[in-house]
Amino acid sequence: MFGTVRAPGPRLLTWIVLAWSFAAGARHPAASRTKAACSVEGGRADCSHLSLTRVPDDLPENITSLDVSHNKLVQILPDLFKRYKGLVRLDVSYNSMAKLDGGLCRNLPLLQTLNWAHNELFSLKKEDLEYCTKLTWLSMASNRLQPKGEPFTALQNLKFLDVSMNKLTTAKLGSQPQLPSLVNLNLGHNDFTSLNASDFSCLQDSPFLQVVNLSAVALKTLEPGCFKPISGLRTLILDGSRIGSGFIPKLCSELSGTAIDALSLKKINLITLNDKTFTGLQNTNLTVLDLSGNGISTVEDGSFQWLSTLQTLILTDNNIKHLTKGTFQGLKMLKKLQLTKALVNSHKSSLPLIDNFSFQPLSSLESLILQKCAFSEITENTFSGLTSLTELDLSWSSYLQASQKHLTSDTFVSLADAPLRKLNLTGNALTQIDPGSFSALRNLSILLLDHNFIKQALAGGEFEGLDQIQEIHMTNNFQSVDLTASSFVNVPSLRVLTLGKSLKAEALNQDASPFRPLTNLTVLDLSNNNIANFRQNMLEGLVNLKVLKLQHNNLARLWKSANLGGPVLFLKDTRQLVTLSMDYNGLDEIPLEALRGLSMLRELSFSNNNLDNLQYSVFNDLKSLRVLLLEKNLITSVRPEVFSSPLRNLSVLVMARNPFDCTCESILWFVTWLNNTNATNVPGLRDQYICNTPLAYFKRPIMEFDPLSCKDMTPFQALYILSSTAVLMLITGALLARFHGWRIQFYWNILINRTLGFSDAKVEEDRDFEYDAYIIHAEEDAKWVERRMVPLEKQTCQFCLEDRDSVPGLSQLESIVNNMRKSRKILFVVTESLLSDPWCRQFTVHQALHQVIEASRDSVVLVFLQDVHDYKLSRTLFLRRGMLRSSCILEWPPQKERHPCRCFDLHHLQDAERLPAQMVHDETYSRGGRHAPLHWRCTDVQTQRGRVLSSNCGLHYQLQRCAVVQTLGWNDSLCCSLSC
Repeated sequence: MFGTVRAPGPRLLTWIVLAWSFAAGARHPAASRTKAACSVEGGRADCSHLSLTRVPDDLPENITSLDVSHNKLVQILPDLFKRYKGLVRLDVSYNSMAKLDGGLCRNLPLLQTLNWAHNELFSLKKEDLEYCTKLTWLSMASNRLQPKGEPFTALQNLKFLDVSMNKLTTAKLGSQPQLPSLVNLNLGHNDFTSLNASDFSCLQDSPFLQVVNLSAVALKTLEPGCFKPISGLRTLILDGSRIGSGFIPKLCSELSGTAIDALSLKKINLITLNDKTFTGLQNTNLTVLDLSGNGISTVEDGSFQWLSTLQTLILTDNNIKHLTKGTFQGLKMLKKLQLTKALVNSHKSSLPLIDNFSFQPLSSLESLILQKCAFSEITENTFSGLTSLTELDLSWSSYLQASQKHLTSDTFVSLADAPLRKLNLTGNALTQIDPGSFSALRNLSILLLDHNFIKQALAGGEFEGLDQIQEIHMTNNFQSVDLTASSFVNVPSLRVLTLGKSLKAEALNQDASPFRPLTNLTVLDLSNNNIANFRQNMLEGLVNLKVLKLQHNNLARLWKSANLGGPVLFLKDTRQLVTLSMDYNGLDEIPLEALRGLSMLRELSFSNNNLDNLQYSVFNDLKSLRVLLLEKNLITSVRPEVFSSPLRNLSVLVMARNPFDCTCESILWFVTWLNNTNATNVPGLRDQYICNTPLAYFKRPIMEFDPLSCKDMTPFQALYILSSTAVLMLITGALLARFHGWRIQFYWNILINRTLGFSDAKVEEDRDFEYDAYIIHAEEDAKWVERRMVPLEKQTCQFCLEDRDSVPGLSQLESIVNNMRKSRKILFVVTESLLSDPWCRQFTVHQALHQVIEASRDSVVLVFLQDVHDYKLSRTLFLRRGMLRSSCILEWPPQKERHPCRCFDLHHLQDAERLPAQMVHDETYSRGGRHAPLHWRCTDVQTQRGRVLSSNCGLHYQLQRCAVVQTLGWNDSLCCSLSC
């Protein structure tokens, strides 16, 4: 009621609140509390509810406030307070003290507030308060007070005085003027029944007096001029006085000469209002009138016509049956009309009626509250004339009597001329909103539709005409609302949309997002809808969204990595998000990219989920995070890779009730951070952050974890790592040396030779070899060697054959070793027979490889007569094609007829003088699916006689000879013009 009192401003309101709060405290004692000793904090000592029989003398001397209420004190010895000379506030209420010693204020020269309520003080004399000159607040409510003489004369600075509930038989507190600074006087709940002309004479010099509380005083008589000494009175409270309808005209007549601004007449048994009730207030400036709780059933026309300055009228909790066009006649300045529970349906009477144009006289009305009312209907003229109305509250009311409670385009047509900004339709049992229902409310900015039974798919026409709408609230519609792509196309200016516990589970599972037109939306509430599916583009276009509430849904599957199509990253379009709430969603993982780009996020809540192992860097983009709520999950470890970034600037952290693993790996960093941080508030740290494992810390607070135990393990961990590494390296080295030692040495030597630039040319310059090549072949391939290789010795080649060139007198083994050392190259004739020849495999080949490694030269040449797989070659000869240069490998075609060519017969080149023609020929030999390209070029060749011989011949033999000669590194004159 008094929140609307404008004069004399905040000062008056402050004292009104104080008066009411202490009056309420006197009637409703605080519940008993159990404490062991006084508590001292910030200069305030609280010694209440300790059953004390004397004031403690061991408190700090510098306290400024002492509370010893609700004890068993029977007296206070003033000398006890010499220790506490700085006391400003003293509360001794709810004790059994019968005397106020004047020495109390003498020892407390700074005392300003004294609460002596609910004691047994009987006699109060001037000497008792003589030294309380600094007092500004004094409560003596609920005693047995009988003032003697002029007890309040010394209280020159007192502003609040409460002497209620003392069974006073008169309102007179003295005969001489006193209390010049008094602002608020509470005389309620006393036994006087009349106000005499001299009762307030002691306050005639109190120009600041503004509030007089006479609640529950059964006044029957008012002497003329009783309020004249306090003519500056602004607020009079007569609540619960039961003075009846006949007494009100007398009261209003006596108040006509005052500055009365607010009059409270609650629960005074005022049943009927007529045109005589408030006649006496015609010449006042009354702005607030509270008539609530009176059971008013009849308000005759013209009852308020005398209150032309009234701005607030409160008629709450009455039983008005009929509002007519004359009910509010004369209230041309009224701005707020409170009719909560004023129009009530009862079983004994019909529904209250609101006639057409009933509110037409209220042209200045800005707020009309019809909360919890019941009336027959809203017609096309129910609210006509309310040209200044900005707020209409119809919450929890009944005005649609049909079984199907629809809002239609005619429901609010009477408000077409009103600049309505807020419409509250909460709890109206609405089932449907027809298209155009709000089309007349062009200025509406806030629409509340919470707690209804709306069961329809919103197609968009429902909100047609709401061009300036800012907020739509539709929570708790029992999950019956469905959405379409056009649901909000007519409200692009919308900033707040709440749909909690209103949508069907599949309302958002559609290709086109219903929120796409809401580019200005800043708050979206989709909580408590059991949503399990929606598309990744659900929030597309909401570039200004700052608050998103998704708690109490079923979104766990959407963020699972195993989700078909991958996790649904629906937050990718909400870069301006400030608050995100996803509690109670059953989440057990957060995708790494789910929170990417949310650099503006300040509050994040994932409480009551199943989160356990969070991915590293999942929170790294949350640079502005201030509040992080992860309460009641399955988090066992708090690692820096996950939490170091979000905890850097955090103000509030809630991770209570998680099954923490109190080991060095899981909790050491977190405990260290908690011990070092001062900027972050962690509620319940000592009793709600409990270890679950290991057994040594089971059910103990994580703050009892000892970080020093981890430091003792550090050298052992390092030693374990070093020893494990050494053992693994040793085992690996042994295995490599055992099975691939020769291979490693071979490659090492090759690497050194190639790095240092060793080559066969240098070796040839530094050393002379007896043989150009040592040929290793199987016995079955001897004929091929004699037919193909031996003829080459007629020119510059010199081969060493095992059977032919053995050194006489030496064993076969020694002969082989020596001949290999005398050979420039070691040539393998590779066939399946060589791989199966035991002598070659067990000695010759091994000795050749040993010679290669020992000499550190690329001296191996492979001539393949058959297609031998690398695997067999490696298993038998410990060689692979990749170990040799490409020039050291020759694929030998087995049949010359496969490669016809037309060129010169080189058998006769020794008789030819000249080859006059130049021929370039390319051919590709193919064998067994393998392709071995062989390129040659025939150019001018001049013989000794100058004759040129040409014939159609095969160049097979000559090309073979050239390939072998060039592979061995020779520069034969017969192949100078051939390139293999």
